[in-house]
Amino acid sequence: MQINNAVTRLFNIRHPIIQAGMVWAAGWKLAAAVSNCGGLGLIGAGSMKPELLREHIQKCRAATDRPFGVNIPLLRGDAEELVSTAIAEQVKILFTSAGNPVKYMQRIKDGGAVAVHVVSSVRQAEKAESAGCDAVVGEGVEAGGHNGADETTTLCLIPLIADAVKLPVIAAGGIADGRQIAAAFCLGAQGVQIGTRFAATEESSAHERYKRLIAEMGDGGTVLAFRKIGLVRMLKNDFAGRALAAEAEGWNTARLQDLLGRKREMLGIFEGNLREGEMEAGQSSGLVRDVAPVREVFARLMKEFDACCLDLQIAARTAFIVDSPEPQS
Repeated sequence: MQINNAVTRLFNIRHPIIQAGMVWAAGWKLAAAVSNCGGLGLIGAGSMKPELLREHIQKCRAATDRPFGVNIPLLRGDAEELVSTAIAEQVKILFTSAGNPVKYMQRIKDGGAVAVHVVSSVRQAEKAESAGCDAVVGEGVEAGGHNGADETTTLCLIPLIADAVKLPVIAAGGIADGRQIAAAFCLGAQGVQIGTRFAATEESSAHERYKRLIAEMGDGGTVLAFRKIGLVRMLKNDFAGRALAAEAEGWNTARLQDLLGRKREMLGIFEGNLREGEMEAGQSSGLVRDVAPVREVFARLMKEFDACCLDLQIAARTAFIVDSPEPQS
């Protein structure tokens, strides 16, 4: 698969596959590996201080001569510093999420960077377009980590956004194989963002226990919790079970915040505490069956995509073949 479209041209990449900027998993090694395969690797700044982000940017630049970017969750108290660090390091592609990009848009544009924002509704996509973004990522509720309150699925969200904005749309949420990439294009996307599948690769900075749990979890392995304080999709474990029980009992916001505590994501994803950690991952974990090198995962994605497109072409041709009418005597 090599596609020349608005997304590949915008990022100057060969394949419209973007690796999500996941906290504690998307370090420079993962970003460089994806970019070296012709996709777009993203450094996940959500788990980094500015000094650490600078180090990862410099190491990524040394490991690849291809485009890469940085993802910055705007809910962080030091988001402004992270944006400034990325621009100072001459990063030319910035993805933002969990907030309003308007405040940072002029600085991003003045730095000569492409601006992309992650959205979970048509309204958010329209606001991102009016703010000056160059593309949007439409992320359905199948995605791991924090999700939109409306819980709209990728299947519904992508055509809604594609009909509403003129920007290139990148589909995210529940995508882990080439068949789903083909489906995303059918829905109106011009690229895909993949998280959980890349989190379970050798180059991911996540803990090996977390990676193996993704590969072992199978169908139905995730839950949605913490609706009162910020919807999160995570792998099933003891902590997730306690969170669901607390919600069922009607705990208030303060008690839920206390249960969540601090650095649960780090405890689960980076330190591999399978009992107490918040093991953020998407529903696509059911399609992840191994922990493999990025180059192998990328090759599979392209092979699956090509095969699916061929099947679609055959199906489209045969759909219009009808039996010839019987000659009338």
